[in-house]
Amino acid sequence: MIIDMLTAIDRFGRTTLSDLALILDIPTATAHRVLKTLEKLEFVSFDKDTQDWMVGIEAYRTGTAFLNQSNLTAVGLSLIPGIMRETGETANHAIPDKFEVVFVGQFETQKPIRTIFPAGTRSSMHASGAGKAILSALLPQQVAKLQVSAGLQQFTARTLTTPRALKAELEQIRTRGWSFDREERYLGMSCIGSAIYDPNGQPIEAVSISGPSTRFIEDRIATFGAAVAQAAAEITRKTGGRAPNT
Repeated sequence: MIIDMLTAIDRFGRTTLSDLALILDIPTATAHRVLKTLEKLEFVSFDKDTQDWMVGIEAYRTGTAFLNQSNLTAVGLSLIPGIMRETGETANHAIPDKFEVVFVGQFETQKPIRTIFPAGTRSSMHASGAGKAILSALLPQQVAKLQVSAGLQQFTARTLTTPRALKAELEQIRTRGWSFDREERYLGMSCIGSAIYDPNGQPIEAVSISGPSTRFIEDRIATFGAAVAQAAAEITRKTGGRAPNT
């Protein structure tokens, strides 16, 4: 119950007591009791003016401790500014969580029109550059299991919503080493991603770039993809990982 409550607050941001009770399908009194316990521990906080509950400072400390224990994450965060400088687009660093990716770092381009993913933002794997890059490195049975548990939700007309379409897309990503998401999650936004691997050749993180689709024109996509894939390979190498079949 406590984990479900924290997950709901994290996912929906500032949330009222009644909305949380509805989301979790529990009595309002039960939701309030859990929230008061979490408030005492500083995992959530309460805004008296708006009557909203939100993630508290202790949750932030715990999340920071998780990121700090990972040398991989530290190296990734140190290298994403270089991706931004090379491509001119906002660079992102994401980790998988079931059938979603969670963005843990970002280095924004200074261009006036740009994408912004605050730390903690989640996106479905099948509809994001970082997510598809990670999916492409999983075994077919792993992908199938994730599909069964999470489904292939449609966000735009371009979202891949059938197992056959996703399978074909993942095969292309494996061949070229980077993914391309053209408006599959948000209209007007495109992303390119590449996976980062652990010493066993398993995908555990990803880097990506994102920006307005108008700047992801045909003759730049391959150049962007190569830059992102090279950065992912460098992070993999510097953290003792290895890509599959190497």
